[in-house]
Order: sequence, then C-alpha cells, then structure tokens
Amino acid sequence: MEIIRANDLPKMAGPSDWFTGAVAVEMLFNGFDKDRVQGARVTFQPSARTAWHTHPLGQTLIVTEGVGRVQRLGGPVETIRTGDVVWFAPGEKHWHGAAPDSAMTHTAIQEVLNGEVVAWMEPVSDAEYGA
Repeated sequence: MEIIRANDLPKMAGPSDWFTGAVAVEMLFNGFDKDRVQGARVTFQPSARTAWHTHPLGQTLIVTEGVGRVQRLGGPVETIRTGDVVWFAPGEKHWHGAAPDSAMTHTAIQEVLNGEVVAWMEPVSDAEYGA
C-alpha cells in the first residue's frame, strides 16, 4: 500500500501548448503504474479550456466542482455541471474546459496504449468555444 497525501500531489500550471487560459493540473495516480491508467484533477478558471485532443483508449471526466463546457468534433458545445460524468470514445477529437462565468474542476481518467495517453492538436478558438 502507498498513500500520497493531498499536500504531496504533484501540481503544475497547464502548459500553454495544451491549454488556453489559467489551468492547474494535479497528477493523482499516474505515478502508481504509468503503463496502465492515468488520472489528474484539473481546475479551469472561467473560459479556460484544453486544446483539441484525442485519447487512444478514450477518456472519462468526473465533474467535481463548477460549470464547464465540452465538445466533440462536429457536435454542439454542451454544458457540464458538478456530478456529471463525460465519456469520450477512443480517438474521438474533443475539448473541455470551464464556462465563461464559472471555474470548473474535473477528475480526468484515461488509459495508456503503447505508451501513449493523449494526442494534442490545435487550440480551441474563441469562436469554437463560444459556439
């Protein structure tokens, strides 16, 4: 058994190549077995969001605080709230982030395939975010 205390969780600002706006990332459990599953708590300040991206084995988001937005390529921008669970299928191009007037925190869980967990793409434009 191993316990990582909340104050000892690795924390970093979301890299600007992957995020627009102020984002904080806390790695939760990828340190236990980096080749199987990874998880992070991600906090987006209002209007902050990911870039477009995909996951080889899909991704689950569990919204723990606030109000956010999600979109898959070709679909509408949808609102998510505390308690919602979002599933993106393997290879599904998507983005997620906070609503314009609310911060949002989610736990993101994704599995690893051949050492890969995410493929980052272009930023989400203000027009796409506001659609």
